[in-house]
Amino acid sequence: MKRLIVNADDFGFTRDVNSGIIEAHTRGILTATTLMANGDAFDDAVRLANANSGLDVGVHFVLVGGRSLVTGNPLPKDVPALVRAVYSGQLNLYDELSAQADKIRSAGLAPLHADAHKHTHLLPPVCRALCAVAEEFHIPFVRRPADLPLAYRAPLQARLVNLLVRDRAIAMDLSGRRVTNYFAGFALTGRYNSKDLAELFTHLPEGVTELMTHPGHCTAELQAAPTRLKQSRAAELQALTAAETRAALETNHITLTRYRDI
Repeated sequence: MKRLIVNADDFGFTRDVNSGIIEAHTRGILTATTLMANGDAFDDAVRLANANSGLDVGVHFVLVGGRSLVTGNPLPKDVPALVRAVYSGQLNLYDELSAQADKIRSAGLAPLHADAHKHTHLLPPVCRALCAVAEEFHIPFVRRPADLPLAYRAPLQARLVNLLVRDRAIAMDLSGRRVTNYFAGFALTGRYNSKDLAELFTHLPEGVTELMTHPGHCTAELQAAPTRLKQSRAAELQALTAAETRAALETNHITLTRYRDI
């Protein structure tokens, strides 16, 4: 049986991202999302989550961008800065990740799945801290971002980075956390349409696959936000709500599911 969890990262980032995620759920194939505890639109996301109980809401742990929930200071601006902060002991990983999980739980949500912004849990110290926090907060599922080895429509550089990330992801020690059988979406991020999704669905293997997505509405709020994914979020939203995408699921006998259902 082929089952698919369609997860949107960055819930809580901006209000227009939030509204796009909800539209992808109510009008499209989105079944889950992960919430940024330090996102500027966190309160709006919690409100929307409570109004859409069929949507799985997990934790999108953030160690790059935004402000620390522990100190109030800016977090490292990018992955190289995070690596320096981690290995120099400037950032208490456990305390920061624990504060983020606690904020989401204190908002009345009970997350069953987690991932990390920019896939920073590929770093072994981050992975260990994240798994420890997931254990403490009873979060059973953690993402293993090992993209399905398919011929994605992507630039050569993106395909090479995808191979490196896949190798690192396969080697991750997730310390007893549960994972889906397969993962897709890394090479597709920011560059897919409904035809690309249909092509992915024709190659989807038996078992449970997580598809990572980044839908949103691209208004002035997102345009002003620090992210490279702007207009592409609107394109992803269109693909996730297209009739052709739903038809491709049916043609390939794929069942949409959620973490709570497995």
